[in-house]
Amino acid sequence: MQRICVIGGSRYIGIHLVQRLRAAGHRVTLINRGSSAPPPGVEHLIADRDDEYALTAALGSRTFDAVIDQFCYTPVQAAAAVRVFRGRTRRFVMTSTIEVYNPATAALPFVPYGTPVPEENVDLAAWPVRMDLPWHDAEHLDAHYAEGKRQAEAVFTRDAGFAFASVRAAHVLGGGAQDFTGRLAHYIEHITRGTEIAVHDETRPSVFIHYEELADLLLWAATATDFTGPVNACSDGLLDVHDLTAVIAARTGRRPLYRTVAAGETASPYSFDRHYAMSNARAKELGFPLSRTTDWLPGVVAEALDGADAPAV
Repeated sequence: MQRICVIGGSRYIGIHLVQRLRAAGHRVTLINRGSSAPPPGVEHLIADRDDEYALTAALGSRTFDAVIDQFCYTPVQAAAAVRVFRGRTRRFVMTSTIEVYNPATAALPFVPYGTPVPEENVDLAAWPVRMDLPWHDAEHLDAHYAEGKRQAEAVFTRDAGFAFASVRAAHVLGGGAQDFTGRLAHYIEHITRGTEIAVHDETRPSVFIHYEELADLLLWAATATDFTGPVNACSDGLLDVHDLTAVIAARTGRRPLYRTVAAGETASPYSFDRHYAMSNARAKELGFPLSRTTDWLPGVVAEALDGADAPAV
């Protein structure tokens, strides 16, 4: 049994992560702003992680074997977490994103199309950190999501004082109504209504992960291994927008209608005009088995369709 702190585990992946930690016999402390209560048996601390003083006060004298941070988006938040949790935990796991490799958001080493992108393509030890940018501004943060994650990882890597690992999640699918992103629902709505879907003229495939598999991987990263640094979290197999819509079309019996747009123009989610599909070789080498996207995708689509057909309550 380990003592695990989860920051921001009140929806989607976080809910399943907390449930898995409890089922595995760990003592879990959940920190959020009080938006929702945790399941029975989970200690609940109410604090805004952006209020360093309030977070420190809420933690009191508590210490942990590991902290899983689901809600770190900026270097400012990372630096505050370093100050708050140094001396309180031996291990810290941050949920990051495939978007750190998006070549449209930073000057990154070139990776030829068809070559899976490895973790070292983002050099955290040398990555510049800008604390003076307006990270508190929601509009700035939304426009610089990938850069905020890169800089947050860099702060932890260089300054943590505890073992640090980041889990770079691929595009997450599954969960039906729990999936607040609305990205899969976007395709289901357009295909079932017979309206056009905007896709790039040349679409690039990417990598995906089932929401339950991501929860399992986060649990593993925090409790079952001592690796440090980033690890890519994605199922085996590439998937492009046409592959995704083909599964929906097979389930609904309706053909998707496409409208093509040029590279660089706005298209539907999961239509990519650039290559940054991750490699999952490191996760496998470290001992975490990963599924194949094609094995779980039909079930995810069926789940989402069932939710779309359900009457409103």
